[in-house]
Amino acid sequence: MKVLVCVKQVAVLGDEVEFTDDERDVDPDYLDFALNEWDSYATEEALRLVEAAGSGEVVVVSVGDEDMEDGMRRCLAMGADRGIRVEAEGRLDPIQVARALAEVVQSESPDLVFAGVQSSDSVQAATGNALAGLLDLPSVAVVTKIDLGDGKATVNRELEGGLVDVVEVDTPAVITIQTGINEPRYATLRAIKQAEEKEIDMRQAGDLGEPGSRVRKMFVPPKGEGAEMLDGGAAEVAQRIKEIVQEKTA
Repeated sequence: MKVLVCVKQVAVLGDEVEFTDDERDVDPDYLDFALNEWDSYATEEALRLVEAAGSGEVVVVSVGDEDMEDGMRRCLAMGADRGIRVEAEGRLDPIQVARALAEVVQSESPDLVFAGVQSSDSVQAATGNALAGLLDLPSVAVVTKIDLGDGKATVNRELEGGLVDVVEVDTPAVITIQTGINEPRYATLRAIKQAEEKEIDMRQAGDLGEPGSRVRKMFVPPKGEGAEMLDGGAAEVAQRIKEIVQEKTA
């Protein structure tokens, strides 16, 4: 069994923030970086499935510059077998990332493709679904449990309000993993040192196309006057909300 896990090194804001001179990004001096939380759960689930199968490999893939390798080595220290980084610079949107990942998936032919539900820095939850569309593979999002069968997987999908949807999907498939599906293992000091020595396969991205969106400006929003509490019945509250929207957009 081969499971390919898409991972990302995410930016974490500190207590203070400053922007770059062009006001289109956060000054890197005010950022810390770490493996995306959702991706740590995806990596752990891949490791557990391969261990239960008795053989196979877990391959972690990331898109970006060399800084992405820190998060990948965290996954290697957890037990992943190989790492592949697709070289890409600058800010990429989810569709561009998915295009880069699709090339790797096609070359690796995994039995399953995992991704975290979303990344904590952009919170778009789009890359996994876009990847499935590009590959023409079935996909299930926000998964909290996986049981593998013969060419199929039965998964629990988290819905709003605490509901769970049980879905059977043909494999190979793209599955986005929700936090809480497992408890990610801690890497030992020895495993961390061994991961530092592993070579990460670097590949060049093909044509990723133009981004679907662009950042025009980043700024700290001004503080408002606080919340307005609305009283009355549903119709009265709805009418007041309508009036507020009209006032704000006038």
